[in-house]
Amino acid sequence: MTTPDSAHEHIHRFLMLGKKKLFFYHLALFNEQSGHNYQAVFTFTIKDNGELREMYLKDLAQHENERVFYSLRCPHHFELPELQHGKEFRVHLERVIVQPNGERKFEQMTTAETTVECKKEDVISFRKLGNLPYPEYLTYLIFGEGDEIHIAHQIAARPNWDEAITIATKQAIDAATLKKVPTLIIDSIQDAHDKLIESPLKKGQQYQGKINGTGTTIDFTVGRQAWWNHTSLNS
Repeated sequence: MTTPDSAHEHIHRFLMLGKKKLFFYHLALFNEQSGHNYQAVFTFTIKDNGELREMYLKDLAQHENERVFYSLRCPHHFELPELQHGKEFRVHLERVIVQPNGERKFEQMTTAETTVECKKEDVISFRKLGNLPYPEYLTYLIFGEGDEIHIAHQIAARPNWDEAITIATKQAIDAATLKKVPTLIIDSIQDAHDKLIESPLKKGQQYQGKINGTGTTIDFTVGRQAWWNHTSLNS
């Protein structure tokens, strides 16, 4: 099944990241009328005895080296800030295929809706878009658990791009730091102060960033890209 990739579609999608511990990244849009103008990271409880997780991991293993993303699609509208108070909602698992021309094809993988629970403590990062100027250097949010680390491009001024990547770090990052979802600033690359059509971070290459710009130095290698959007984000 293919669903439209529309800035005016009043549903929420949450990107799935990780294998051992799942993180969920809200797919944001600048358009205030859409109700999606939030950059947010969550941990949810999927209440289905692991069936959806197993389906996701099996399909991911088959498409690991392709531009295929995975998301939870909630077909029932609610205002995203409701999640900050705790909420249950129902979702479908989607496979998102990036076609050669860059367009995204959304394929529903599940036939029945699955209940997801978001507790207050599952909201680990939540920010409404707007009023954040372009940074001087390339800036990402960093989160994860153990050796599964993810970064998401910090969406500042408009226009911009949205990206999520899994990385491998040379040094361990303590759990308390990751739970705060700090920024990782890569001061060897200036921010584009615009939208980009492809990632400034190349898969397999090594980079260095600093936690919050002045903290611990992190050496990392870019792994699998799990999301990219420079189109509908800015519509």
